[in-house]
Amino acid sequence: MSRWPDGAAERLHAAAMELFAEQGFAATTVPQIAQRAGLTTRSFFRWYPDKREVLFTGEDELPDVVAAMFASAPSELSPMDCIRRGFRDVVSARFERLRPELLARWHVIRTDEGLLERQSRKLAILHEASVRGFRFRGLAPLEADLAARLAVTVFDAAAARWLERDDAVFADVADEVCSELSAVVRGGQG
Repeated sequence: MSRWPDGAAERLHAAAMELFAEQGFAATTVPQIAQRAGLTTRSFFRWYPDKREVLFTGEDELPDVVAAMFASAPSELSPMDCIRRGFRDVVSARFERLRPELLARWHVIRTDEGLLERQSRKLAILHEASVRGFRFRGLAPLEADLAARLAVTVFDAAAARWLERDDAVFADVADEVCSELSAVVRGGQG
């Protein structure tokens, strides 16, 4: 028999998200989350080091998602086309499936300066993984760094725009952001 109840992490996650939505991130305590989930505070700390990490579950999968973006892109693609294709073919399906969860997360993160700082760490992980991907594709270190920064900018801008628009499709929004960013870099308008 397992020491930890089945579904404990999922119950804790759901309870935390409910409480964050009801009373705000800052006002929510770990004991409240555990109680709402029907578990102990100790159980909470078995799954999460602190309450903010509930919002960043799955972050350890980011390098694998980025690697899949690069692995699926034909070698002849430019960095921006690689970014565009990766968001369309690899990221979009994941995001569409997780939209309600990502939207709830986004609303909570926007309300807390500490969470916004923590979100910056997530973007740094994306940058590091993208640099590795672009280096693997043969870009020089500075080119890889710049292309990775573009990928993170597209991701961040596209995710925010997509979550702000109820009827948006992530792939379409990412394409729009790529087009606009390319136009800005060229010095023209989209």
